[in-house]
Amino acid sequence: MDQFQRHLLGFASVSLALLAALPARGASLQKVDQSEWGVDGLPSYVNLYIYVPDTLAARPPIVVAPHHCQGTGPGTFSEMSSLVSIANTSGFIMIFPEATGQNCWDAGSTRSLKHGGGGDTGAIVQMVKYALAKYDGDAGRVYSVGGSSGGIMTEALLGVYPDVFMAGVSLMGVPCGCWAEGYNDVTGTGSTAQWSGPCGGGNVTKTGQQWGDLVRSYYPGYTGHRPRLQHWHGTADTILSYKNMAEDVKEWTNLLGLSETPSGTDTPKAGTTRQFWESSCGYTVFEAFSMDGVGHAVPFDGPAVAAYFGLDKASAQDPETAACPGAVPGGDDTGGAGGAAGTGGAGGAATTGGAGGAAATGGAGGVMESGAGGSVGSGGAMDAGSGGANGEGASSGTGGSTSGGSSSSGCSCALGNDAGDSGAQAGLLLAALGLLLGRSKRRPR
Repeated sequence: MDQFQRHLLGFASVSLALLAALPARGASLQKVDQSEWGVDGLPSYVNLYIYVPDTLAARPPIVVAPHHCQGTGPGTFSEMSSLVSIANTSGFIMIFPEATGQNCWDAGSTRSLKHGGGGDTGAIVQMVKYALAKYDGDAGRVYSVGGSSGGIMTEALLGVYPDVFMAGVSLMGVPCGCWAEGYNDVTGTGSTAQWSGPCGGGNVTKTGQQWGDLVRSYYPGYTGHRPRLQHWHGTADTILSYKNMAEDVKEWTNLLGLSETPSGTDTPKAGTTRQFWESSCGYTVFEAFSMDGVGHAVPFDGPAVAAYFGLDKASAQDPETAACPGAVPGGDDTGGAGGAAGTGGAGGAATTGGAGGAAATGGAGGVMESGAGGSVGSGGAMDAGSGGANGEGASSGTGGSTSGGSSSSGCSCALGNDAGDSGAQAGLLLAALGLLLGRSKRRPR
């Protein structure tokens, strides 16, 4: 082998190594045709956007992310880019439902506040069914996270479909059923469409028993596991009044069979107070975070949300299920949400109020001061549209544009932007290698 051939082989080795190192074209957000996921009998304006990472977990969990008022599926995808990045490594699926052409989500009509009644909640659950069946998802690990109208919808989903959802994170939300008070049940983009003035203003008060009975009436006879909830609210919120936090505490402690007196209170970060409630097995199943002086602008933190759902690392179980063996159904064979597996729901038929496990998962750790970007401990939150609802504005919150443009973290609607040049780079390398090989063949001996 002469010197030229040695150089050629060396170049070829380097070229192949560079080719191997080039990023693959990443997954991207996809809109699924309504005829495929099954919108028949449900609101025709609700559309499904789904993000399926290139590498899925063996039985992928599913995270639903409803948008804020005047938001979009692609806009929320951009706003939650930090959580999308974790989906790429942990292998869970994200659903970004969209109430196309509407002001806010319908979380106040009779149809939405009835198990199997249709409405916007029914449409989102149908999306979950579709994803569970198509991707062999884990029906015991279905979650929801959203802010403002998305937070309201998250609490409605957990209350009306406790057999489908294992946990949720509500940011600037209100108690399930509160939105029905004075609800303006009209479609369209008007500033008062799908809006509840009494609830938004914090003027709806009930006892814990009344709240609990109201939510239980949405799914009569259900005695299974109730989802755990983490609720974040700013004390200076004038769009969705901070008063709703106290009502949320009454509602969810009653639903979970807990005392209204918290198991403990701490200050994970200056200006943020956390109250937490533990179940009989010691797991924190409800947390209420108050952010002093913060308005309708609780920031989003994908790593904190992922940690709360137990999606920040490879695991075959929900953390509450793992911490309370026997007390919380695992969902492995019980199916749920009409998904691919078995019968019943993601919760199965465990004790009323649901059991929990080790303390403060997703609790201490604090929050970001404002906006998106910084990571926090195991208990962050979001600005799911600091533009707000009913005057929230059309902005997409923490940076992402409603059309799916760049978010504050620089991520756009279609992931894998850096992979766009990989084909050209590979072509150049292969072309160069071809020229050298041709030269080798022509070189006189």
